Amino acid sequence: MTAVADTHATIASIRREVCALHSELTRYQLVVWTAGNVSARVPGQDLLVIKPSGVSYDDLTPDNMVVCDLDGRVVDGEHAPSSDTAAQAYVYRHLPDVGGVVHTHSPYATAWAARGEPIPCVLTMVADEFGGDIPVGPFAVIGDDSIGRGIVETLRDSRSPAVLMQNHGVFAVGPTARAAVKAAVMCEDVARTVHLSRQLGDPVPIEQSQIDRLFDRYQNVYGQPATPTEER
Repeated sequence: MTAVADTHATIASIRREVCALHSELTRYQLVVWTAGNVSARVPGQDLLVIKPSGVSYDDLTPDNMVVCDLDGRVVDGEHAPSSDTAAQAYVYRHLPDVGGVVHTHSPYATAWAARGEPIPCVLTMVADEFGGDIPVGPFAVIGDDSIGRGIVETLRDSRSPAVLMQNHGVFAVGPTARAAVKAAVMCEDVARTVHLSRQLGDPVPIEQSQIDRLFDRYQNVYGQPATPTEER
C-alpha cells in the first residue's frame, strides 16, 4: 500500500470512529439537539477529523465527518466543520500528546462551569480519573482559538483530562478520542454525585497523598494490560 493510500485508509477509519463515538454523547445524555462534538487527531499528519456544524446526531455518517488541518482549515468534507474547530485545532497544536478532544454541555458539569467553580476531589473516582479537582478555565467566546488557549493554559499544569470552561461547558482530552469521551462521561457523573453530596452537607475532601496514590494506581495498574497487537 502506498503512503497516500495508507493515509486515506487511516482517515477513513478515524471518520468511522469519530462518527460512532458521537453516539456515546447521546447515550450518556451529555448533549442536546446538535450541540457538542468529538474530534480526533490523524496520527502522523497535521490533520484532525471533527463533527460537521449543526448536523443532527441522527444524520451523522462517517462520510460527513470533516477533515481539517491544525489551523482549522477544511481539507476534505462537504460540510462546514464544528464551530469549535479553531479551539480544538489549537489544543492539538500545543498539546502533542492529545489524540482526541470532546466538547459537551452536560447539565451537572456545566452547572459547575456556570458557577466558575472547580469540582472538588471528594470522591475516589475523581482522584482516579482526574488526579485532583476538575479545574475551571477562563471565560472565552466561541469562534476563534480563545477557548483553545484557555483549555491549554488550564490543562497544561493539571493532571485532569477535563476542564470546565467558565459559563460554557466541558472540554475533555485524551490520548485517543475514545479516552476523551470517557473523561467527558466521568466528568458529568462525578459532577452530579458531588452536587448531590452538597445537598446533604459538606463533602469530606481526600488527603493529597491518598489522591496521588489513587491516581497512580488507576492510571498504571487498573484494568487489563495492553497487548502488542491492541489497536487504538
